[in-house]
Amino acid sequence: MNQMEEVVLYVKKKRSLRCWRAKGLLARKGYYLKLIHTTNEELGELLMHCTQGRSDKRPLLPYVFIAHRPVGGFAEIKSLEGSGTLERLIRGEV
Repeated sequence: MNQMEEVVLYVKKKRSLRCWRAKGLLARKGYYLKLIHTTNEELGELLMHCTQGRSDKRPLLPYVFIAHRPVGGFAEIKSLEGSGTLERLIRGEV
């Protein structure tokens, strides 16, 4: 079995359908998730440090990091899951 990369899911402090759906998608795949409750503003500050201010749009929750790399929100992980790239990211193959 291959080593799995750390998957961190930033979610809203209050309940959110998109956050619930992202958590469900990743959990159904059997990935171990580290959940961090935050706000969109706190996420924006974190991403400014990670991307060195290169973000062209305001980040929204939920937001996924795999192996400390920013991946994206629910739409991005759903697209990556559909193409098979999400599995490869989590296995550290990409």
